Amino acid sequence: MADYDNRALQGRAGPVTDVIDQGLRAYMLGVYNYMLVALVLTGLTAYGIAAATTTTDPAQGLAALGHGLYLTSFGVTLYTSPLQWVVMLAPLAMVMFLSFRITHMSAATAQITFWVFSALMGVSLSAIFLAYTSESIAQVFFITAAAFGGLSLWGYTTKSDLTGFGSFLIMGLWGLVIASLVNLFLHSAMTAWVISIAGVGIFSGLTAYDTQKIKEMYYANDDGTLVTQKSIMGALRLYLDFVNLFLSLLRLMGSRR
Repeated sequence: MADYDNRALQGRAGPVTDVIDQGLRAYMLGVYNYMLVALVLTGLTAYGIAAATTTTDPAQGLAALGHGLYLTSFGVTLYTSPLQWVVMLAPLAMVMFLSFRITHMSAATAQITFWVFSALMGVSLSAIFLAYTSESIAQVFFITAAAFGGLSLWGYTTKSDLTGFGSFLIMGLWGLVIASLVNLFLHSAMTAWVISIAGVGIFSGLTAYDTQKIKEMYYANDDGTLVTQKSIMGALRLYLDFVNLFLSLLRLMGSRR
C-alpha cells in the first residue's frame, strides 16, 4: 500500500507529498506510542507481581529462592501450581486472539485487548525477577532499548527491500521455537546458550524487517478505526520483537541470583 501511495504522488505538487509524509509520521508515532505504553504496563505489572510473590522475611516465606529471598503463599500458587501454565500460555492465547479478531473489533475494543495482553505478559515475565538481579534486568533493558532503536530506525529509513531477509528470519524463528520446546525436556545449558545467541540475531533482524513492513501498511485514506487497528498490530509486532530480544540478551548477559 505504501508503494501505491508513492506512485500516486509522482508528478504532484510538493504540499501533497508533505501531507502524506506528515500522515506517515503520525501513523508511525502512534505505533511506537502504543508499543511504549504496552512496555511500561508490562514492566509495572511484572515488578508488582514479583514484589507480591517474594519476601525477604523468612517468617512469611514458604519456599527459599536463595540470597535471602523467599516465595510468599501467592508466589507458591502462581509459580509452582498448575496455575503456572495458565500464566505462561495466556499471553500466547491473547496474541492469537488479537491477530485473528482485530479486523472485527472497534478501535476501543482493540486497544483494551492490547492492554490486557500487555498486563498478562507482565504477569508471565515477573518470574525473571526471581532468576536475575534487578540491576542486571535494568542494564539489559537499556541495552535492548538502544539496540532496538537503532535497528528500527534503520528498517524505517533503508531503501533496501527486506522481504527476502524477513522470510529467512521467519524460518529461523520457527526453528528457534522448535529448539526451545525440545530443550524444555533436554535441559541442555549449551543448547540454551545457542538458542539465546540465535534469538539475538533473529529478533534484531525482525525488528528492522517488521518496521519496514509496518511502514508499508500505511495508507493515507484509511479511516480512524483502520488506522488504530493497523497501529496496534504494528505495535504488537515490535513489542514482541523487543521483549524477545530483551529475554535473549538477559539470558546471555544477566546476573543470576
